[in-house]
Amino acid sequence: MGFKMTYPCSGVILAGGLSTRFSGRNKALIQVGGRSVLDRICSLFQELFDDIILVTNEPLRYLEWDLTITTDMFPVRSSLTGIHAGLFAATRPYAFCTACDTPFLKKEVVEMVLERLGGGHDVIVPEISAGFEPLCAAYSKRCLEVMARHIAQEQLQIKRLFRKFRVRTVSEQRLLEKDPDLLSFFNINAPEDLVKAERLLAGALS
Repeated sequence: MGFKMTYPCSGVILAGGLSTRFSGRNKALIQVGGRSVLDRICSLFQELFDDIILVTNEPLRYLEWDLTITTDMFPVRSSLTGIHAGLFAATRPYAFCTACDTPFLKKEVVEMVLERLGGGHDVIVPEISAGFEPLCAAYSKRCLEVMARHIAQEQLQIKRLFRKFRVRTVSEQRLLEKDPDLLSFFNINAPEDLVKAERLLAGALS
């Protein structure tokens, strides 16, 4: 295997959600097609990043994975808190962040974000008809101070932060070229989503 770190970016997986709609089950360890979602994301990230970080408040559950494990720095459960912790721990100027419940994240979609790094932009984020996809986006270390301030003030909406940053988007039209059904943004939030994921996978394999 050749040198894989092409981009000035760490990979961050957020595994700190409460899973309230999944009866508290750990969504990172849910099996889809006989393989955990975390395994699927790790395999993808290993092709793109040489610095992979898992943000979790239950680090002992993930010791079998070859990952850098970090925890939230603020006692507030939110995606923004997780992004901040992962970005803080990143060894690269940027961190690409995804949630731990995205079984169909495509390498080509991640690469579309990574190809737009630099140019003075603070955030590179996909934008589809439903809006921004902040958990499939890259953030610059320059974002840390503003993120920390918002978390301390319990202003936890990620999209509100974008007004304060230089944001570059990846258009839905471009995304559809690589991911026609936009499955990279499919999350397993509830049991019915797991049923759908299994059906989608079965359809892809049939």
